[in-house]
Amino acid sequence: MKTLVVLSDTHRNTAPLDKIAAVLAECDYIIHLGDMASDAKELMRAYPEKTYVVAGNNDFFGGQSEFVLDVEGRRVFACHGHRYGVKSGTQKLVQAAKERLCDIALFGHTHEAFVGEEEGVLLINPGCMTRFSPKHTYCYLVINGPKAVPTIVEIR
Repeated sequence: MKTLVVLSDTHRNTAPLDKIAAVLAECDYIIHLGDMASDAKELMRAYPEKTYVVAGNNDFFGGQSEFVLDVEGRRVFACHGHRYGVKSGTQKLVQAAKERLCDIALFGHTHEAFVGEEEGVLLINPGCMTRFSPKHTYCYLVINGPKAVPTIVEIR
């Protein structure tokens, strides 16, 4: 069993990360899905072996454009989502995940938390931790072999 904390769209508001410090310390992976990749620098310093960062549409330095991660026999595709037009739908994202043989796709960009499944791909958007969203959220994802359980958590 592996646990992932999935964050996105922190937009230079890292104060909520302090509120989830214990969760960040105990999880197996930390994934920041961009906007602002620079916000993840402290996470990368504290947890270099388990922090992965993608660049969003507002990131010009740092972060990968996307990546695939193998976790407990599942393939996880991570991107910001802007290149796949996620504000207009998830079809392009689903196709990109399937082309990479992934059955889980993580994305941000919309600032709205979302969990759903399309064409056998589990779609997860952790939401946003800033004033751009009425709820400040992240995703706590547990992967145990074939089972993946995402939970959207609101930070208060």
